[in-house]
Amino acid sequence: MYRDDSIFDHIQKNTSVDQDDVQNMASAAQGADFQDEESVRQLIHEVAQMAGVRVPKEKEEYLVHAIINNQVPLDFASLSELFRD
Repeated sequence: MYRDDSIFDHIQKNTSVDQDDVQNMASAAQGADFQDEESVRQLIHEVAQMAGVRVPKEKEEYLVHAIINNQVPLDFASLSELFRD
């Protein structure tokens, strides 16, 4: 797996999530069915728990809809905006 330590440093600085956790979550997400609502909700809950943040129900609904309908941006800046309050 390609590792760009500056990205991991940025993630850890802003979320307190370490590189190993990010890589483990990425590996788990690779096999996820992003068309299955239950799988998507589970992934959202796991990411939120790992990052130590609460995802309000309305934000969860928005994220689930965006992911299932392939409306998730591919660039990091736009993607991170989805998780801001």
